[in-house]
Amino acid sequence: MLNSRQQLDDLRAVYRHSIEQEKKRILVCGGTGCVSSGSLDIFERLKQLMQDRGIACSVELQKEPHQDSVGLKKSGCHGFCEMGPLVRIEPFGYLYVKVQLSDCEEIVDRTILKGEHIERLAYQRDGMMYRRQEDIPFYKKQTRMVLEHCGHIDATSILEYIGIGGYEAFEKALFDMSADDIIAEISDSNLRGRGGGGFPTGKKWSQVRRNQADKKYIVCNGDEGDPGAFMDRSIMEGDPHRMLEGMMIAGIACGADEGYIYVRAEYPMAVMRLRTAIEQAEQLGLLGDHILGTDFCFRIHISRGAGAFVCGEGSALTSSIEGKRGMPRVKPPRTVEHGLFDKPTVLNNVETYANVPIIIRKGADWYKTVGPENSPGTKAFALTGNIVNTGLIEVPMGATLRDVIFDIGGGMRDGGTFKAVQIGGPSGGCLITADLDLPLDFDSLKKAGGMIGSGGLVVMDEKTCMVEVARFFMNFTQNESCGKCVPCREGTKRMLEILERIVAGEGRDGDIELLEELADTISSTALCGLGKTAALPVISTIKNFRAEYEAHIYDKKCPAGACQKLKRIYIDPDLCRGCSKCSRVCPVSAISGQIKSAFVIDSGKCIKCGTCIDACAFHAIKEG
Repeated sequence: MLNSRQQLDDLRAVYRHSIEQEKKRILVCGGTGCVSSGSLDIFERLKQLMQDRGIACSVELQKEPHQDSVGLKKSGCHGFCEMGPLVRIEPFGYLYVKVQLSDCEEIVDRTILKGEHIERLAYQRDGMMYRRQEDIPFYKKQTRMVLEHCGHIDATSILEYIGIGGYEAFEKALFDMSADDIIAEISDSNLRGRGGGGFPTGKKWSQVRRNQADKKYIVCNGDEGDPGAFMDRSIMEGDPHRMLEGMMIAGIACGADEGYIYVRAEYPMAVMRLRTAIEQAEQLGLLGDHILGTDFCFRIHISRGAGAFVCGEGSALTSSIEGKRGMPRVKPPRTVEHGLFDKPTVLNNVETYANVPIIIRKGADWYKTVGPENSPGTKAFALTGNIVNTGLIEVPMGATLRDVIFDIGGGMRDGGTFKAVQIGGPSGGCLITADLDLPLDFDSLKKAGGMIGSGGLVVMDEKTCMVEVARFFMNFTQNESCGKCVPCREGTKRMLEILERIVAGEGRDGDIELLEELADTISSTALCGLGKTAALPVISTIKNFRAEYEAHIYDKKCPAGACQKLKRIYIDPDLCRGCSKCSRVCPVSAISGQIKSAFVIDSGKCIKCGTCIDACAFHAIKEG
C-alpha cells in the first residue's frame, strides 16, 4: 500500500531498474485477434521449452530479476492483425509474423539462445524482408502515442506500467496542479473527444467543474458498437492503466470521487483486464480512499452493456448504467448537468482518456505540435476491407486517406482498384478517389460529408456494390434503433425497404428522390445522434455513385456484379457440348436440353447459386 508520493517514486525506480535488467523479452500478442489464432498456446509452448532447456524465464516482472532471465509476457494488441499470431523479441526489435506452435522451438534455440534472426518468420513484401518491427511500412508511417505501449508491455502488470512511467501524470496532477490548472492544460491542448463528435474535452470538464453538486461522476464510454471498430477494445486490453489514469485525472479536475467504465459484455478480455487493473490499483492504494496520503478519494466500477448500439449515446449509456433501458432523452439538460444518477457527469470515450496522461506529462504546447491546430494529436483507426494490411493503426490528425490506405495499408488487395472508403461506422459517409488527399480531422471530414466517428475505416474496391453498402449499414442502423422517436424508428425502416427493393432488382422510378427526402426528414427531426446521422451512408453513396443506383433501378444491373438477384446466368451455345452435367447438378431444375445439344437456363426458375458454373468443364456457363 502506497501512502505517499515518495513511496510511488521509489516503487517506480525499483521496477524501472527491473525492466532494464531483463536483457531479453518475448512479447506474445495477447490481443483478441491473435488469441483467436492460437497465441496463448504459443505462449505456453515457449514457456515450456525454456523450462525444458533450463533457461531462467519470468512471466511476471520481478523486483530483482536475474540478469540472464528472459521475460515472457502477454502483451496487448500489436495492431498488425492481418499477420497474427505475432511475437516480438527484444532487445532486437524482431517481429515474427504468423507464428505457429511448430516455430516455437526454433525461436528459443536460435533467437533466444543465439540471438539469430529467423528470416522465414519475418514480414516480407515485394521482395523485401523486414527484421525490425519499426522498419515495416505498416508501422513506420504511424505515430503511436495512445498505442505506444500496446504490444510493448505486459498488459496485465501495474508494476510494469509504473516502471515505464505510468501514473506520473496522475502524480503531477495530484500534487503539483490545481483543478483549474488541469482543465486549463486540457483546454489549451485543444483535445477533442475521440468518440466521434469531436467536442472540446476541456470545455466539457470545465462545465462539470462549475456545476455545484454533492456528487459528480466520471464515465468512460467503452461501448464500441460500430461494425469493424476495435480501437477502444485494444486500448482496454493492451494498456488499461493508461485509461484509468486519465479518468483519475478527470476526477481531480472535476471534483468527482467515483467513476464508471461502460464496456460491452462481448469484450470479455477487455473486462477481465480492466478488472485486474482496478484491483491492482486498489491494492497499491492508487484507487480508494485518501490516495497517496491526500484527501483525494476515487473508485472505479465496471458496468457491462448488452451490445445495444444506441447505448453509445450519452443519455442512453447513463440510463443503462442505472439499470434502466438504454434510450436517449430529450436535451437539454445535457449529461454535464444531469448525467449519471441525475448528477453532473464527465462522459468521454476510452481513447480520449488515454490522451490525457500524455498532455499532463508533456504539456499542451508539445501536444499541439502533432497534427493540425484545430484538431491536434493522433487518432486510432481500425483499418479493414479490400486492403493488403488490415489492423489497428494510429496516425496524426491531418494525415490523408492516401497515406493511410496506400502507405500504411499497402494499397488494394489482389491488384484491385480503389473505389471508396467508409469512415465513421454505420453513421459515416463514403469517400471516393477525389477525397484521397483530404486531411483526416473533424472539420475537414464534416465538410466532405463524412465523420471520424469512432474510427472505423472500411476500404472498398471496384467489386463492391455501393447500393448494397448503403443497404448493409441501413439494416444495421434500423436494427439498432431504440424505437423511441418516430423519425428514426419508421424512417429507417422505410429507407431499408426501398434499398432492399433496389438490390433485388425491383427498384422504381422516384426511389432515389424518396430516399433523399426521407434522409432529410430523419436527419432534421430524430431525437439523438444515431437517428440524425443514420442516413449519411445512403446520402453519401447517392451523391458519389448515383449512376450505380440508376443502373440497379432502370437497367436492372449491378455494375459491380455483386447483387445476387441482379445476376444473369446463361449458357453460351457455341461452347456448350450438351453433356447435361449442369442440368443434373442444378438444385431447382432450371436447366434443360438434349444430350449433345446446347442446354438453356430458365431465368424464371434460376436462383443464381452458381453451382452450374462450377460444374461446367467447358466454361460455357457465364454470368452477365
